[in-house]
Amino acid sequence: MEVELPDDFRCPISLEVMTDPVILTSGHTFDRASIQRWLDSGNRTCPVTNLPLPPSPPLIPNHALRRLILSHSPSLSLPSSNLQPCHSSSPPDPLSLVSSPHSLSSFYCYVKSSSQFRRVATESGAVTVLLGHVVSPGESREVALRALLRLSLDGDDTRVGLVADGAVDALAVVLSQGGSTPSAAAVASTVLTSLAMVDVNKCTIGAHPSVFPALSWLLSKGADRQCMREAATALYELCKFPANRRRAVRAGLVPALVKFGMGGSERAIEVLGQLAKSQEGKAEMRKVESLVRWLVSVARIGSARGTDNALLVLNLVCSDCEDMSMEAVKEGGLEVSLSLIESDEGKIAKNAASLVRTLQDFQLGCFR
Repeated sequence: MEVELPDDFRCPISLEVMTDPVILTSGHTFDRASIQRWLDSGNRTCPVTNLPLPPSPPLIPNHALRRLILSHSPSLSLPSSNLQPCHSSSPPDPLSLVSSPHSLSSFYCYVKSSSQFRRVATESGAVTVLLGHVVSPGESREVALRALLRLSLDGDDTRVGLVADGAVDALAVVLSQGGSTPSAAAVASTVLTSLAMVDVNKCTIGAHPSVFPALSWLLSKGADRQCMREAATALYELCKFPANRRRAVRAGLVPALVKFGMGGSERAIEVLGQLAKSQEGKAEMRKVESLVRWLVSVARIGSARGTDNALLVLNLVCSDCEDMSMEAVKEGGLEVSLSLIESDEGKIAKNAASLVRTLQDFQLGCFR
Protein backbone atom coordinates (compact mmCIF):
# COMPACT_ATOMS: atom_id res chain seq x y z
CA MET A 1 0.00 0.00 0.00
CA GLU A 2 1.32 3.47 -0.92
CA VAL A 3 2.29 5.62 2.05
CA GLU A 4 0.37 8.90 2.44
CA LEU A 5 3.06 11.55 2.95
CA PRO A 6 2.42 14.87 4.75
CA ASP A 7 2.11 17.99 2.60
CA ASP A 8 5.15 19.45 4.39
CA PHE A 9 7.26 16.84 2.58
CA ARG A 10 6.34 18.36 -0.78
CA CYS A 11 8.16 21.23 -2.44
CA PRO A 12 5.95 24.37 -2.70
CA ILE A 13 7.20 24.84 -6.27
CA SER A 14 7.10 21.36 -7.83
CA LEU A 15 4.54 19.85 -5.38
CA GLU A 16 6.68 16.69 -5.49
CA VAL A 17 8.18 14.97 -2.44
CA MET A 18 11.52 16.63 -1.77
CA THR A 19 14.70 14.62 -2.26
CA ASP A 20 17.13 17.38 -1.21
CA PRO A 21 15.24 19.87 1.00
CA VAL A 22 16.97 23.21 1.61
CA ILE A 23 15.97 26.26 3.65
CA LEU A 24 15.81 29.66 1.96
CA THR A 25 16.58 32.84 3.91
CA SER A 26 12.83 33.45 4.14
CA GLY A 27 12.63 30.39 6.41
CA HIS A 28 10.68 28.25 3.91
CA THR A 29 11.94 24.90 2.64
CA PHE A 30 12.13 23.85 -1.02
CA ASP A 31 13.63 21.03 -3.04
CA ARG A 32 17.13 22.19 -4.04
CA ALA A 33 16.64 21.62 -7.78
CA SER A 34 13.36 23.57 -7.86
CA ILE A 35 14.53 26.61 -5.90
CA GLN A 36 17.83 26.70 -7.81
CA ARG A 37 15.90 26.85 -11.09
CA TRP A 38 13.75 29.64 -9.61
CA LEU A 39 16.85 31.65 -8.67
CA ASP A 40 18.69 30.89 -11.94
CA SER A 41 15.70 32.33 -13.82
CA GLY A 42 16.42 35.71 -12.25
CA ASN A 43 13.80 35.63 -9.49
CA ARG A 44 14.87 37.39 -6.28
CA THR A 45 11.78 36.88 -4.14
CA CYS A 46 10.61 33.96 -2.00
CA PRO A 47 8.09 31.87 -4.01
CA VAL A 48 5.90 31.50 -0.90
CA THR A 49 5.98 34.94 0.75
CA ASN A 50 6.97 37.03 -2.30
CA LEU A 51 9.34 38.96 -0.01
CA PRO A 52 12.71 40.09 -1.44
CA LEU A 53 15.76 37.86 -1.01
CA PRO A 54 19.35 38.96 -0.42
CA PRO A 55 21.89 38.72 -3.27
CA SER A 56 23.04 35.11 -3.80
CA PRO A 57 20.81 33.70 -1.01
CA PRO A 58 22.34 30.65 0.70
CA LEU A 59 20.52 27.32 0.40
CA ILE A 60 20.88 25.58 3.75
CA PRO A 61 20.28 21.79 3.85
CA ASN A 62 17.28 20.85 5.99
CA HIS A 63 18.70 17.66 7.50
CA ALA A 64 15.89 17.19 10.02
CA LEU A 65 13.20 17.21 7.32
CA ARG A 66 15.34 14.96 5.14
CA ARG A 67 15.39 12.34 7.90
CA LEU A 68 11.64 12.64 8.45
CA ILE A 69 10.96 12.06 4.76
CA LEU A 70 13.25 9.04 4.72
CA SER A 71 11.65 7.59 7.85
CA HIS A 72 8.21 7.76 6.19
CA SER A 73 9.39 6.45 2.83
CA PRO A 74 12.70 4.50 3.05
CA SER A 75 12.57 3.71 -0.67
CA LEU A 76 13.28 7.35 -1.58
CA SER A 77 16.85 8.03 -2.67
CA LEU A 78 18.04 10.93 -0.51
CA PRO A 79 21.56 12.39 -0.21
CA SER A 80 23.44 11.07 2.80
CA SER A 81 24.02 13.15 5.91
CA ASN A 82 26.84 13.18 8.43
CA LEU A 83 24.82 14.83 11.20
CA GLN A 84 23.91 12.96 14.34
CA PRO A 85 20.17 12.28 14.56
CA CYS A 86 17.89 14.30 16.82
CA HIS A 87 16.43 11.50 18.94
CA SER A 88 14.13 13.45 21.22
CA SER A 89 10.73 14.69 20.08
CA SER A 90 10.99 17.57 22.58
CA PRO A 91 14.12 19.73 22.23
CA PRO A 92 16.71 19.33 25.02
CA ASP A 93 18.55 22.11 26.82
CA PRO A 94 20.60 24.05 24.19
CA LEU A 95 23.32 25.00 26.67
CA SER A 96 24.01 21.36 27.58
CA LEU A 97 24.21 20.32 23.92
CA VAL A 98 26.45 23.17 22.77
CA SER A 99 28.86 22.79 25.69
CA SER A 100 30.50 19.65 24.26
CA PRO A 101 32.06 19.30 20.78
CA HIS A 102 30.71 15.73 20.73
CA SER A 103 27.07 16.90 20.89
CA LEU A 104 27.51 19.97 18.67
CA SER A 105 26.10 18.19 15.62
CA SER A 106 22.93 17.44 17.55
CA PHE A 107 22.77 21.09 18.63
CA TYR A 108 22.99 22.04 14.95
CA CYS A 109 20.26 19.57 14.06
CA TYR A 110 17.87 21.10 16.61
CA VAL A 111 18.78 24.63 15.52
CA LYS A 112 17.77 23.64 11.99
CA SER A 113 14.50 22.00 12.89
CA SER A 114 13.03 23.76 15.95
CA SER A 115 12.11 27.43 16.25
CA GLN A 116 11.51 26.90 19.98
CA PHE A 117 15.03 25.49 20.37
CA ARG A 118 16.51 28.47 18.49
CA ARG A 119 14.63 30.92 20.71
CA VAL A 120 15.84 29.23 23.89
CA ALA A 121 19.38 28.98 22.48
CA THR A 122 19.61 32.73 21.89
CA GLU A 123 18.22 33.48 25.38
CA SER A 124 20.17 30.91 27.41
CA GLY A 125 23.77 31.96 26.81
CA ALA A 126 24.33 29.15 24.30
CA VAL A 127 25.48 31.63 21.64
CA THR A 128 28.53 32.62 23.71
CA VAL A 129 29.55 28.95 23.99
CA LEU A 130 28.83 28.43 20.28
CA LEU A 131 31.15 31.31 19.39
CA GLY A 132 33.86 29.59 21.43
CA HIS A 133 33.62 26.63 19.02
CA VAL A 134 33.75 29.04 16.06
CA VAL A 135 37.12 30.48 17.12
CA SER A 136 38.61 27.05 17.95
CA PRO A 137 40.28 25.31 14.99
CA GLY A 138 39.07 21.77 14.46
CA GLU A 139 36.23 19.69 13.11
CA SER A 140 33.61 21.39 15.28
CA ARG A 141 34.30 24.86 13.81
CA GLU A 142 32.33 24.44 10.60
CA VAL A 143 29.38 22.80 12.38
CA ALA A 144 29.34 25.74 14.80
CA LEU A 145 29.44 28.20 11.90
CA ARG A 146 26.50 26.52 10.18
CA ALA A 147 24.52 26.62 13.41
CA LEU A 148 25.35 30.32 13.73
CA LEU A 149 24.21 30.87 10.15
CA ARG A 150 20.84 29.24 10.82
CA LEU A 151 20.36 31.31 13.97
CA SER A 152 21.09 34.47 11.96
CA LEU A 153 18.18 33.73 9.62
CA ASP A 154 15.59 34.20 12.38
CA GLY A 155 15.09 37.92 11.76
CA ASP A 156 16.62 41.31 12.42
CA ASP A 157 16.32 41.17 16.22
CA THR A 158 18.27 37.93 16.28
CA ARG A 159 20.91 39.36 13.95
CA VAL A 160 21.40 42.38 16.18
CA GLY A 161 21.56 40.12 19.23
CA LEU A 162 24.20 37.87 17.67
CA VAL A 163 26.40 40.88 16.92
CA ALA A 164 25.94 42.11 20.49
CA ASP A 165 27.01 38.66 21.72
CA GLY A 166 30.35 38.98 19.90
CA ALA A 167 29.69 37.17 16.62
CA VAL A 168 31.76 39.65 14.58
CA ASP A 169 34.88 39.04 16.70
CA ALA A 170 34.54 35.29 16.17
CA LEU A 171 33.89 35.59 12.43
CA ALA A 172 36.91 37.89 12.04
CA VAL A 173 39.10 35.17 13.52
CA VAL A 174 37.86 32.62 10.98
CA LEU A 175 38.22 35.05 8.07
CA SER A 176 41.77 35.92 9.13
CA GLN A 177 42.64 32.20 9.01
CA GLY A 178 40.91 31.72 5.66
CA GLY A 179 44.02 30.53 3.87
CA SER A 180 44.19 27.39 6.00
CA THR A 181 40.43 26.82 6.35
CA PRO A 182 38.77 28.08 3.13
CA SER A 183 35.52 26.15 3.60
CA ALA A 184 35.06 27.62 7.09
CA ALA A 185 35.93 31.10 5.79
CA ALA A 186 33.27 30.69 3.09
CA VAL A 187 30.58 29.92 5.69
CA ALA A 188 31.84 32.76 7.91
CA SER A 189 31.47 35.15 4.97
CA THR A 190 27.90 33.93 4.44
CA VAL A 191 27.09 34.53 8.12
CA LEU A 192 28.59 38.01 7.78
CA THR A 193 26.29 38.68 4.80
CA SER A 194 23.26 37.60 6.82
CA LEU A 195 24.20 39.75 9.82
CA ALA A 196 24.89 42.76 7.57
CA MET A 197 21.32 42.78 6.29
CA VAL A 198 20.51 45.01 9.29
CA ASP A 199 21.75 48.59 8.84
CA VAL A 200 23.00 49.00 12.41
CA ASN A 201 25.03 45.81 11.97
CA LYS A 202 26.58 47.14 8.77
CA CYS A 203 28.09 49.94 10.81
CA THR A 204 29.27 47.68 13.64
CA ILE A 205 30.81 45.09 11.31
CA GLY A 206 32.50 47.72 9.17
CA ALA A 207 34.06 49.38 12.21
CA HIS A 208 35.74 46.13 13.26
CA PRO A 209 39.46 46.53 12.59
CA SER A 210 39.96 43.03 11.15
CA VAL A 211 36.95 42.45 8.90
CA PHE A 212 37.84 44.43 5.78
CA PRO A 213 41.56 43.51 5.85
CA ALA A 214 40.61 39.83 6.14
CA LEU A 215 38.12 40.05 3.26
CA SER A 216 40.75 41.85 1.19
CA TRP A 217 43.24 39.06 1.86
CA LEU A 218 40.72 36.38 0.90
CA LEU A 219 40.02 38.10 -2.42
CA SER A 220 43.63 38.82 -3.33
CA LYS A 221 45.39 35.73 -1.96
CA GLY A 222 42.68 33.12 -1.58
CA ALA A 223 42.83 30.01 -3.75
CA ASP A 224 39.27 28.80 -3.11
CA ARG A 225 36.84 30.43 -5.55
CA GLN A 226 33.74 29.65 -3.51
CA CYS A 227 35.31 31.37 -0.53
CA MET A 228 36.14 34.38 -2.72
CA ARG A 229 32.57 34.55 -4.05
CA GLU A 230 31.11 34.53 -0.54
CA ALA A 231 33.60 37.20 0.56
CA ALA A 232 32.57 39.41 -2.37
CA THR A 233 28.89 38.95 -1.50
CA ALA A 234 29.57 40.00 2.10
CA LEU A 235 31.38 43.09 0.79
CA TYR A 236 28.45 43.97 -1.45
CA GLU A 237 26.05 43.96 1.50
CA LEU A 238 28.45 45.82 3.81
CA CYS A 239 29.26 48.52 1.26
CA LYS A 240 25.64 49.56 0.94
CA PHE A 241 26.53 51.58 4.05
CA PRO A 242 28.44 54.68 2.80
CA ALA A 243 31.02 54.82 5.61
CA ASN A 244 32.05 51.24 4.85
CA ARG A 245 33.06 52.17 1.31
CA ARG A 246 35.94 54.28 2.61
CA ARG A 247 36.94 51.53 5.04
CA ALA A 248 36.96 48.97 2.24
CA VAL A 249 39.10 51.18 0.00
CA ARG A 250 41.60 51.80 2.80
CA ALA A 251 41.87 48.04 3.35
CA GLY A 252 43.14 47.65 -0.22
CA LEU A 253 40.01 46.09 -1.65
CA VAL A 254 39.97 47.96 -4.98
CA PRO A 255 42.90 46.09 -6.59
CA ALA A 256 41.71 42.83 -5.01
CA LEU A 257 38.23 43.28 -6.49
CA VAL A 258 39.59 44.26 -9.91
CA LYS A 259 41.76 41.13 -9.94
CA PHE A 260 38.80 38.95 -8.97
CA GLY A 261 36.58 40.71 -11.49
CA MET A 262 39.09 40.24 -14.30
CA GLY A 263 38.99 36.56 -13.41
CA GLY A 264 35.29 36.48 -14.28
CA SER A 265 33.41 37.55 -11.15
CA GLU A 266 30.47 39.83 -11.90
CA ARG A 267 29.84 40.21 -8.18
CA ALA A 268 33.23 41.96 -7.95
CA ILE A 269 32.05 44.56 -10.47
CA GLU A 270 28.91 45.12 -8.39
CA VAL A 271 31.06 45.83 -5.34
CA LEU A 272 33.24 48.20 -7.38
CA GLY A 273 30.02 50.01 -8.29
CA GLN A 274 29.42 50.58 -4.58
CA LEU A 275 33.00 51.74 -3.93
CA ALA A 276 32.99 54.08 -6.94
CA LYS A 277 30.27 56.11 -5.22
CA SER A 278 32.95 57.40 -2.83
CA GLN A 279 35.72 59.82 -3.79
CA GLU A 280 38.34 57.50 -2.27
CA GLY A 281 37.02 54.59 -4.33
CA LYS A 282 37.13 56.51 -7.60
CA ALA A 283 40.63 57.77 -6.85
CA GLU A 284 41.92 54.24 -6.23
CA MET A 285 40.26 52.84 -9.34
CA ARG A 286 41.86 55.52 -11.50
CA LYS A 287 45.24 54.17 -10.43
CA VAL A 288 44.52 50.65 -11.74
CA GLU A 289 46.15 49.92 -15.08
CA SER A 290 43.79 48.65 -17.82
CA LEU A 291 40.70 49.24 -15.67
CA VAL A 292 38.86 51.13 -18.41
CA ARG A 293 39.80 48.63 -21.11
CA TRP A 294 38.48 45.77 -19.01
CA LEU A 295 35.21 47.55 -18.12
CA VAL A 296 34.55 48.49 -21.75
CA SER A 297 35.14 44.86 -22.71
CA VAL A 298 32.64 43.68 -20.07
CA ALA A 299 30.11 46.27 -21.30
CA ARG A 300 30.58 44.99 -24.83
CA ILE A 301 30.43 41.21 -24.34
CA GLY A 302 29.35 40.59 -20.74
CA SER A 303 26.04 39.35 -19.40
CA ALA A 304 23.22 41.82 -18.74
CA ARG A 305 24.24 42.03 -15.09
CA GLY A 306 27.91 42.51 -15.92
CA THR A 307 27.19 45.08 -18.63
CA ASP A 308 24.92 47.10 -16.37
CA ASN A 309 27.47 47.32 -13.56
CA ALA A 310 30.43 47.92 -15.89
CA LEU A 311 28.61 50.94 -17.38
CA LEU A 312 27.86 52.26 -13.90
CA VAL A 313 31.51 52.02 -12.78
CA LEU A 314 32.75 53.52 -16.05
CA ASN A 315 30.46 56.50 -15.69
CA LEU A 316 31.55 57.12 -12.10
CA VAL A 317 35.30 56.89 -12.75
CA CYS A 318 35.09 58.96 -15.95
CA SER A 319 33.06 61.77 -14.38
CA ASP A 320 35.25 64.84 -13.81
CA CYS A 321 38.35 62.98 -15.02
CA GLU A 322 39.71 63.79 -18.46
CA ASP A 323 42.29 60.98 -18.45
CA MET A 324 39.68 58.30 -17.76
CA SER A 325 37.25 59.81 -20.27
CA MET A 326 39.93 59.96 -22.96
CA GLU A 327 40.84 56.33 -22.36
CA ALA A 328 37.17 55.27 -22.44
CA VAL A 329 36.70 57.01 -25.80
CA LYS A 330 39.86 55.39 -27.19
CA GLU A 331 38.74 51.94 -26.03
CA GLY A 332 35.37 52.30 -27.79
CA GLY A 333 33.25 53.08 -24.75
CA LEU A 334 31.17 55.64 -26.63
CA GLU A 335 30.36 53.29 -29.52
CA VAL A 336 29.48 50.45 -27.13
CA SER A 337 27.16 52.71 -25.14
CA LEU A 338 25.38 54.03 -28.25
CA SER A 339 24.86 50.46 -29.43
CA LEU A 340 23.39 49.45 -26.07
CA ILE A 341 20.99 52.40 -26.12
CA GLU A 342 19.63 51.15 -29.45
CA SER A 343 19.28 47.52 -28.33
CA ASP A 344 17.96 47.96 -24.78
CA GLU A 345 15.11 49.91 -23.20
CA GLY A 346 15.74 49.22 -19.52
CA LYS A 347 18.37 49.97 -16.91
CA ILE A 348 21.27 49.13 -19.23
CA ALA A 349 20.12 51.76 -21.73
CA LYS A 350 19.78 54.29 -18.91
CA ASN A 351 23.33 53.67 -17.68
CA ALA A 352 24.62 53.68 -21.25
CA ALA A 353 22.96 57.05 -21.87
CA SER A 354 24.60 58.46 -18.73
CA LEU A 355 28.00 57.31 -19.93
CA VAL A 356 27.38 58.79 -23.38
CA ARG A 357 26.63 62.18 -21.81
CA THR A 358 29.78 62.00 -19.70
CA LEU A 359 32.00 61.12 -22.67
CA GLN A 360 30.34 63.62 -25.02
CA ASP A 361 30.83 66.37 -22.44
CA PHE A 362 34.52 65.46 -22.41
CA GLN A 363 34.71 65.62 -26.22
CA LEU A 364 32.97 69.01 -26.29
CA GLY A 365 35.42 70.29 -23.75
CA CYS A 366 38.33 69.25 -25.98
CA PHE A 367 37.03 71.40 -28.84
CA ARG A 368 36.50 74.55 -26.80
